[in-house]
Amino acid sequence: MMTINPQFQKLQASYLFANIGKKVRAYQEEHPQADIIRLGIGDVTRPLPAVSIAAMQKAVAEMGAAETFRGYPTDYGQIFLEEAIQADYALRGVNVSVDEIFLSDGAKSDTGNFGDVFGAGNVIAVCDPIYPVYVDTNVMAGRAGYLLEDGHWSDLLYLDCGESAGFLPRLPSRHADIVYLCSPNNPTGTAMNKSQLQAWVDWANENGAILLFDGAYEAFITEDLPRSIYEIEGAKTCAVEFRSFSKTAGFTGVRCAYTVVPKELVRGGVSVNAVWNRRQATKFNGVSYITQRGAEATFTQEGRAQVRETITYYLRNANVIKTGLQSIGLSVWGGVNSPYIWVKVPDGADSWGFFDMLLNQAQVVGTPGCGFGPAGEGYFRLTGFGTAERTQTAVERMQTLDL
Repeated sequence: MMTINPQFQKLQASYLFANIGKKVRAYQEEHPQADIIRLGIGDVTRPLPAVSIAAMQKAVAEMGAAETFRGYPTDYGQIFLEEAIQADYALRGVNVSVDEIFLSDGAKSDTGNFGDVFGAGNVIAVCDPIYPVYVDTNVMAGRAGYLLEDGHWSDLLYLDCGESAGFLPRLPSRHADIVYLCSPNNPTGTAMNKSQLQAWVDWANENGAILLFDGAYEAFITEDLPRSIYEIEGAKTCAVEFRSFSKTAGFTGVRCAYTVVPKELVRGGVSVNAVWNRRQATKFNGVSYITQRGAEATFTQEGRAQVRETITYYLRNANVIKTGLQSIGLSVWGGVNSPYIWVKVPDGADSWGFFDMLLNQAQVVGTPGCGFGPAGEGYFRLTGFGTAERTQTAVERMQTLDL
């Protein structure tokens, strides 16, 4: 008898952002004239860098001539983009080889898919609060038993990243095989310093664990903090790093990212690099040549300047939100090394209650913190990815909230 993977039945009926969409659509039906400002989902609003547009236009023309046409990319990616990424790491004093760099269509895809290389019996540790994809993909893979009354999944180890911990992950109190870390963190916006990352790397090497390090927002770091896990001594024997062009260069609609898997990373006598390569060769056909040319252009001198201009724009928006909410007495974090703002909801409200308050009183949409794990309840995420004008308007509206 044909059956469906039962693990999917354990998940919530719909993804967090789908629930938000339903609420917003219902509000719009009742208030068709409402001018809703969306500061919830982490999509971007600035156009692609001009250098990327030019490079992609040239690549399109190349695809129209037999002499310059490109077919399937290699398993890893086009060498010109791999070498550009390699040179970018070198600027931070990090040496990676091109066959340790794997191109993909997004960090979300890779962080979710990387579990394919791990056995079902591994103990998974996740931060709380954290990006929900880390949890959901492990539930899909059968690495979680059932949902507990407190909102945690059994068989998953949750690391305290709440306010009392400074929104930074504490080392596991018991055994864990695989740990998901995100710095700067989504949703709280906090970034780990070198000593904090060193403690994690030392712990992973001592315990034979693997760190899955999501660095999708590393380009937003403005303080003197590590931007790669490989800036930490010993990381190549215990860590995989994920990066993306989505938020840095506006590639959310173009799709391009990369994952670095060091050849020194070996567990049980098996090369994780080789296994990931085998997985990708079987289940992924690569990133388009046109897209890779656009991504390559962001590493040029002109491209770096254009990317930095966009990031500065979003960080300025985040600061406008942060200072605006602080002015009405709310506790706010993030916005310095991250485009995300993490807000403590007013006394007497919960995350979804604050969502409704913002939508009904200010016509502003954000993301309830409870969607990022049990420790996210009582908090709320806003993003700096809107336009400067709309962000300013949203803040002015929120400053009139009846708290």
